Amino acid sequence: MNKKIILAFSFLLCFSCPTIAQGDLVVFPKRITFDGIKKKVETVNLSNVGKDTATYTLSYSEIRMGKDGSFNVTEIPEDGQNFASPYLRYYPRTITLAPNESQNIKIQLIKTSELKQGEYRSHLYFRAVPKSSPLQQEAIDTTDHKVKELHFNLVPVFGLSIANIITIGESSTTVQLTNLRINESKDGHTTTLSLDFNRQGNRSAYGTIEVNHISLEGTRQKVATIKGFAIYSPGNLRKSKIELDKSQNIDYSKGKLEVHFTTISENTLYAEATLDLNQASIVN
Repeated sequence: MNKKIILAFSFLLCFSCPTIAQGDLVVFPKRITFDGIKKKVETVNLSNVGKDTATYTLSYSEIRMGKDGSFNVTEIPEDGQNFASPYLRYYPRTITLAPNESQNIKIQLIKTSELKQGEYRSHLYFRAVPKSSPLQQEAIDTTDHKVKELHFNLVPVFGLSIANIITIGESSTTVQLTNLRINESKDGHTTTLSLDFNRQGNRSAYGTIEVNHISLEGTRQKVATIKGFAIYSPGNLRKSKIELDKSQNIDYSKGKLEVHFTTISENTLYAEATLDLNQASIVN
């Protein structure tokens, strides 16, 4: 019997809190941005919250975002896409953490004289190194050289990545919210708001979505919040569905929904839109 190890990779690329975690690895922050070239070094903290010692390797991956928000690894940039990895250096490249141990990773901006106006993006990938186990072999029939049995042992390899972004020059990015629709599941347990995020300009858009319901009497209630929502350049469209709060017994067939998309600091409004529920059709 031959036993082979197949590695199953798990990527975690977006999350809605300041830290992200996969397996026993916690990373903070979940995004690094070099705004201009004045600051040359940023720091990422890695923590092992598990009970066993773990080793992680670091590498850059290039990601293309689909219209549905999915991530696809690519090697060739699209028109208008610039990779950040040629202008970044990180160290160390491999770390081993004991249980409850933390370590900082330094990310350094390099080759700054070669940077042009615009945005550069790559994703720093932290991959858990699986603990090796001896391969076991059983007898092979040497008469006909056929393997009697072939068994596979699936070993999950956990990993996550964070966006590393360099921005040069002023931003011209704008966002519009279109095609707002209200949807309800057939069992009536889930109500969602569907909408399109349309991005234009020289940078990605990244921030917080907030949805409020305003009743016919004028009462305002927050019904959804999503932090860390991104439309990565050069993509111009991201289709999204937002689940709305059902615990407040809100009648989503009356009143209106207001949607605000702001920068992560909430200092700048990217876009806003309103859906009149009195005239909107609920899609099941």
